[in-house]
Amino acid sequence: MTKTALITGVTGQDGAYLARLLLGKGYKVYGMLARRSSDTLWRLRELGILEQLHMIDGDLADATSAIRAVCQARPDEIYNLGAQSFVGTSWNQPVVTGMVDGLGVTHMLEAIRQFCPAARFYQASTSEMFGLIQAEHQDENTPFYPRSPYGVAKLYGHWITVNYRESFGLHASSGILFNHESPLRGIEFVTRKVTDAAARIKLGKQRELRLGNIDAKRDWGFAGDYVEAMWLMLQQEQAEDYVIATGVTTSVREMCRIAFTHLDLNYEDHLVIDPQLFRPAEVDVLLGNPAKAQRKLGWKPKTGLEQLIQQMVDADMRRLVSAKE
Repeated sequence: MTKTALITGVTGQDGAYLARLLLGKGYKVYGMLARRSSDTLWRLRELGILEQLHMIDGDLADATSAIRAVCQARPDEIYNLGAQSFVGTSWNQPVVTGMVDGLGVTHMLEAIRQFCPAARFYQASTSEMFGLIQAEHQDENTPFYPRSPYGVAKLYGHWITVNYRESFGLHASSGILFNHESPLRGIEFVTRKVTDAAARIKLGKQRELRLGNIDAKRDWGFAGDYVEAMWLMLQQEQAEDYVIATGVTTSVREMCRIAFTHLDLNYEDHLVIDPQLFRPAEVDVLLGNPAKAQRKLGWKPKTGLEQLIQQMVDADMRRLVSAKE
C-alpha cells in the first residue's frame, strides 16, 4: 500500500531532498507551499521532482492552513520543515519567527490531534537551541540555552512536540539537526555565501568576501544525508528525539580555505571582516554527539565536509557559467 507524506517547507533545502527521498521510496508526497513573490520552486526543479509533487497552499502562521493541509492530504507521515530558518533575520523579525517556528508547530500538532491522530509527525528542531553550550559535546540530554530569537522559537516548537507526544500519545519525534548544507542551500547562509563568492571571484565577477566571526565553529554535514535520518525516525515503533550530527567541528575560517583552495585561490587575499555581520549574541561552538542515532536508527553521515564544500563550489560555478551563456 502506498504511503502518503505531507512536507511543510517543501521548497527549502531539506524539503526538496526529503521529497526526492520519499518519492524514490514510492510515497505520494504533498507539499505545503507558502506563496511568495520570489521564485521558491527552483530547488524542486533542479532535482527534477516538481511535477511529481502535490502542492497545497498554506502558511504555518495560520491554523486553518494546517487543518486544510492535513485534511486534504490525509498523510501517514508529516514532516514539519517549514520555518523562518535564518538566524540573522530572527533578530529583525522576532515576532514572525516566533509565529512560524513556534506557534506554527502547535498549529500542525493540533490539526493532527483533531483530524489525523494516527499520522506520524517529525519536527525539525535545531542545534541552535543549545546556543551557549553547557557541554563539550551536545546530545539529547544536554541542557538548552538558545542565543537568538530563532533558537528560542525553535525550542518552543521542540518542547510542544514533546508535550503532545506525552499528553496525547501522538507519534511525534524531533530531530535536533546540527548544521547541514548542500548545493541547494540559500545564499544567505554562510557556507553558500562562501562557495558562491569563491566562484564569483574565480570568474572575475566579485573581488571580496565579507564575513563576520570566522572563528565560529560548527558541526557541518550534508542535507541529503540528514533527511534519511528524518525518515528513519518515523519508521521506529516508539517516537523519540535524536541529535543528528557528524561529531566533527570546523571553523568558518577552515571552511573558507577549503572552498577557495578548490579553485586555486587564497581566501586571505579576498576576505574582509565586517563588524556589522557579527551576531548580537554569538554561538561560538556547536558539536553534536550522534551516538543515539547511530545506535537506534543505524544512521551515519556519508559525506565529509571537504567533499561537500567542493560540491557546493562546483554547483555555484556551473550556475554562474550557465547564467552567462
